[in-house]
Amino acid sequence: MQIKSTISAFLLTLIFGFTSCNTEETAQNESSTLPTTNSVTNGLTAKEGNCNEVPGWASQNGGTTGGGSAAETPVTTYAELKSAIENSAVKVIRVSGTITIPAVSKGRLAFKDQTGKTLYGVSGAKLVSTDQTKSNSGIINITNCKNIIIRNLIFEGPGAYDTDGWDNAVLDNCQNVWIDHCEFRDGVDGNLDFKNKSDFITVSYTKFQYLKAPKAGGPGGSNDHRFSNLIGSSDTQTTDRGTLRITFARCWWGNGCKQRLPRVRFGKIDIINSYFNCAGNDVCVAAGFEANIRIERSVFENVNTPIDLSTTFTAVSSIDNIFTNTTGNIAGKNTAFTPPYTIAKLLALDVKADITGKAGATFAGNTCGSF
Repeated sequence: MQIKSTISAFLLTLIFGFTSCNTEETAQNESSTLPTTNSVTNGLTAKEGNCNEVPGWASQNGGTTGGGSAAETPVTTYAELKSAIENSAVKVIRVSGTITIPAVSKGRLAFKDQTGKTLYGVSGAKLVSTDQTKSNSGIINITNCKNIIIRNLIFEGPGAYDTDGWDNAVLDNCQNVWIDHCEFRDGVDGNLDFKNKSDFITVSYTKFQYLKAPKAGGPGGSNDHRFSNLIGSSDTQTTDRGTLRITFARCWWGNGCKQRLPRVRFGKIDIINSYFNCAGNDVCVAAGFEANIRIERSVFENVNTPIDLSTTFTAVSSIDNIFTNTTGNIAGKNTAFTPPYTIAKLLALDVKADITGKAGATFAGNTCGSF
């Protein structure tokens, strides 16, 4: 009799325990559907120190290695940086300190027609633009390049101003590019844009934000152009079909971002384990013309319109995301593409702590891997 009573008491304790745990999970994570498995790697980790693995779309089409183990060229001035970027024989550039782009015609860095190059910063390295004019704004244009790695750099603009100027950085007809552990902030037209058949790109552990107040009265018509990331330049740019395949893995859209987080035309965009907490924004992920977007295990916190669906998008899948204190649409529609690669995935519950601790230029230098 005593044994039966003990067993009954044990079973009741177990049942109440499970009920209590389940209630706590529901209370903590309203508006979310959480995966029941642990973080998945599927054999690919792209861990820090692993130089043989690249996460996301940049792992396709032959992979992305940048300049590899080639000799480094150190730069500390604008003249040295400009020379190293324009010299195709230089394969690895190491940036130290703060380098300011001169506010003159053709001051913006032109990185073009090259293959196999790495641009990285030591701790605290920063590229700065102070010009808000249409002709002289922006930091770097990367055009017709392949197999490029950009890592551990801060790109800082003078603040948003709708003068039809330039972004902090733009990828124009580039393939196999990996942007890792960078920060893009206060771009005039945008922080980082992608256009003209750019393809097989991964952006990982990168932070986007606006710390400076926007300037009103620009000729473009917007008084607040803190529009971070545009993918595809026009609905009529139909040559972009079949390209603009981009992964955003463990990225952070933070302070001041208003729209384009990102705004997508044509591309197949994989947003995985990312964090959106730009309070006061208008729209986060915007699905434009023929956009095909997969948003998975990401966190939207204190934001408006996490997912904006146009009338001309292809598909948006919202999978196992967390929405906390949000307004506006959180649902996808139709079924987005399935990535051809495997990638390490965090549980949605772990995303915020991981990204707020690691995203941005937090490395000491050119650390292989990312996760």
